[in-house]
Amino acid sequence: MRQAGEFGRRKWYKSSFSKDANSCVEVRFTGNAVDVRDSKYVGPEQDQPIITVPADQWPAFLGLVMTNSSGVLPDAVAVDVHADGGATITHRTTRLNYNADEWDAFLEGVADGQFDRS
Repeated sequence: MRQAGEFGRRKWYKSSFSKDANSCVEVRFTGNAVDVRDSKYVGPEQDQPIITVPADQWPAFLGLVMTNSSGVLPDAVAVDVHADGGATITHRTTRLNYNADEWDAFLEGVADGQFDRS
């Protein structure tokens, strides 16, 4: 479970269910939005693919994630759940691909309330 005050910081974090894994869904709260990235990225930091979800759409995004089904939010952020248990998050031309273990750890964190804005 998250610690009090954890979301007041603007740093990247991952689900505690990811444990010591170096590949996971990472999230950062930035005022009016929530950024999502893939920790597997190894290129230049300024080129790292990031998907930004407006803060008012974040609860809907988490709800979509919890269905473990594919879908699209009104702002065109899409989640495509694959038959192998992995998933892809897409917004316009940006795609973040996660394998089954990465996606499962994120799902568990969402279910545990670790990514709630409040």
